[in-house]
Amino acid sequence: MTNTNSNQQITALYCRLSQEDEQKGESNSIINQKMILQKYADDRGFKNCKFYVDDGYSGSDFNRPAFKSMMVEAENGRVNSVIVKDQSRLGRDYLQTGMLMEITFPQYDVRFIAIEDGVDSEQGVSDFSGIKNYFNDFYARDTSRKIRAVLRNKGERGERVGTTIPYGYMKCPDDPKKIVPNPETAPIVKRIFEMYSSGIGIVKICDIFVRECVTCPSVYAFQRSGSRAGNPDLSRPYSWGQNTIRKMLSNRVYVGDTVNFATYSKSNKLKKRLKNSAANIRIFENTHEAIVDRKTFDMVQKHFEGRKRPDKQGEMDKFAGYLFCAECGKRLYLHRSKNIDISKNNFMCGGYKKQTSDCTSHYIRESVIEQIVLGSIREMTAFARENSDEFYSIATQNGEAEAKVFAGRAKKESAQIQGRIKELDNIIRCLYEDRVCGRVSPERYDVMVAGYESEQSELKQMLATLDAKISEFDLREEYVRAFVDKAKSYIEMPKLTPELLRIFVRKIEVAEKAEKYSRTVGNHVNIFYTFQPPEVFSGSALVLSA
Repeated sequence: MTNTNSNQQITALYCRLSQEDEQKGESNSIINQKMILQKYADDRGFKNCKFYVDDGYSGSDFNRPAFKSMMVEAENGRVNSVIVKDQSRLGRDYLQTGMLMEITFPQYDVRFIAIEDGVDSEQGVSDFSGIKNYFNDFYARDTSRKIRAVLRNKGERGERVGTTIPYGYMKCPDDPKKIVPNPETAPIVKRIFEMYSSGIGIVKICDIFVRECVTCPSVYAFQRSGSRAGNPDLSRPYSWGQNTIRKMLSNRVYVGDTVNFATYSKSNKLKKRLKNSAANIRIFENTHEAIVDRKTFDMVQKHFEGRKRPDKQGEMDKFAGYLFCAECGKRLYLHRSKNIDISKNNFMCGGYKKQTSDCTSHYIRESVIEQIVLGSIREMTAFARENSDEFYSIATQNGEAEAKVFAGRAKKESAQIQGRIKELDNIIRCLYEDRVCGRVSPERYDVMVAGYESEQSELKQMLATLDAKISEFDLREEYVRAFVDKAKSYIEMPKLTPELLRIFVRKIEVAEKAEKYSRTVGNHVNIFYTFQPPEVFSGSALVLSA
């Protein structure tokens, strides 16, 4: 395409600044670039000048708004010249930058000028321009590698490496590196978990927020900071996406954990984030104040692992994540009746249905399992209520032997882990001395230290998990007392609710009938409560699955 009527065409003055360039000082600042470009244009008589500015964009990414706008004008024949401070302002990918300079701009009859590099396409493209583009690309890759190394070390130490603050939190006023619950949005997050754990489905939660005019996270972020992350739809500020709720319900940040390296990119030129494997994800527990208690969070994850589809009224299967096959260990899934007769809803073994095991159906009606579990909870809580001292004494005695065995094993394992951590500290210290003395190259040092620090991080995580288990045994007495208190609170239990399951039940196993297809022999159901109950209360029942 050949440009016409050059007097009316644009002289594009393009400026770009990335975070890395900004750290180098004022020489690459947008203000400085504008001054250099405007002076150059005025001194040489360029007319109809127009600035295109991309502030805060990497040179390796060509998906920049001002650059794209300028290229649209160029492709439509409205740009006569493109002037930049130097070639790196146009881009740091030597393939794409070279393509622009040698093919795209000449194709649209656009004159390209890089002032400080002495490049002017009207005088021909210098062979050194390609070399310059290569070094600009090398600089971007080298900078990316260094930044990745810094973030990797921070992430291995348990520091947050994500740039986006999760909805429900805000930066700590005293320490910007830390996050604290946001008093405006944290109650909403807590309410979402409470609604879902009570059996309200995700679609129904979204509908409730629409009716109550609760601002969705993307619009809230835009209103507070101007951020357009999440593509906020300002015309529908109360429209909550189901995927938004689903991600929040599975985000461990809300129980006070830091999760690093959940996603990754293959290179600095590919911006798409990919899901990382579980082996490469680093999780650090209790790094900041939690919004949701861990028990509620774990219960929600049980629902996610089980059948998550709500019924026509938006209610979730209350047993999702609780019912298991006593023979093969697979989950039991709810099969809803296709007609309005809900009494025909039933559970069947997932291994049998998916043919992933040689198991049997373990068919049991939903109404039957509800009656059995509710009756068992009533019986157990009545015993705890009426014989609280005896219940407390027996329950604590049952756990003493188990606690002693675990404490001895945990103490030995903890000492081994702490010893290895100290050993790794000494190894890293010796490696540093070898690097300073020149016995180990910097590149070799970086590789070796990264491996040792990764092992240290895993050991510290194992130690934290072990300490948490020890604390759980230490709190056994407190758990029993809390259980008795709950039993006293829930005297009236007209029906089985998700709340009752969450408070009292940990797991339910359903065995196959002794006589298959029998109408007189029922399934054996074993109920595991939130702690081991007294022996006088077995927690098991033989029921008819009529």
